[in-house]
Amino acid sequence: MIERVLPSTLPAGAPPAVGGADLARGAAAVATPEAPTADFGAMLGQLASNTSSALKNAEAMSIAGIRGQASVQQVVEAVMSAEQTLQGAIAIRDKAVSAYLELSRMSI
Repeated sequence: MIERVLPSTLPAGAPPAVGGADLARGAAAVATPEAPTADFGAMLGQLASNTSSALKNAEAMSIAGIRGQASVQQVVEAVMSAEQTLQGAIAIRDKAVSAYLELSRMSI
């Protein structure tokens, strides 16, 4: 999983030093990553709600475009964003189903 980027400990405008103490502090920050705050199920739930909201936004923008309240560019951007989000969700679903089928074929 991708870890969070830790904020810099250098003062604003200070050049990075190449000393042993700074190097050791940086190594300690890399060696002790923060614990994840959410589990896989919560991440999938958030993905589903984000996908749903992107699709609803695209639908609302399409209706606004039909009424003349939104430009063609805004409608196309919303629909393309929803399509990309939906394709990502479908890819994740396909991988999850494939992994489940692979596990079900394993002998016990």
